[in-house]
Amino acid sequence: MTMQGKPDAETVPVTLRVNGQDRALEIDPRFTLADVLRDQLRLTGLHLGCEQGVCGACMVDIDGQPALSCMILAVEAQNAEVRTIEAVSKQDGELGRLERAFIEQGAFQCGFCTPGFLTIGHHIIDNGLATSAERVRELLSGNVCRCTGYEPIVQAIMSIAQEES
Repeated sequence: MTMQGKPDAETVPVTLRVNGQDRALEIDPRFTLADVLRDQLRLTGLHLGCEQGVCGACMVDIDGQPALSCMILAVEAQNAEVRTIEAVSKQDGELGRLERAFIEQGAFQCGFCTPGFLTIGHHIIDNGLATSAERVRELLSGNVCRCTGYEPIVQAIMSIAQEES
């Protein structure tokens, strides 16, 4: 964007299906999915940390798979189902089971990495991938937390996985 808020490149029309709703937008084709979700759709639950695909703070679910939204151009997400952290909680705004488990296990600290961990945590649980704490640690390896030491996050995910088995 230029200083006057006008695009410095041509925009393109794109329709993104985000959290079950189609959203028609005009975007700069160079914008990442993270930028569009945060800045244009005001879905600020995902965070931008490293913007290099290393930290996992911008994790979303695309067509049932975890994806780093800072590494994907928004135009590449057209015709895909994008699910953000805003879609994780129950529809009535109450916390979901995994969110409650994060609180019970002390997995929340500063909260910056939490949306990414919850997104991947839901993927792990929903797909029956929490076969052991070691496996969960391996699946979480793309997410970085500087506060908790990871063990409470692993315990929270395992507690929900064990409830479901």
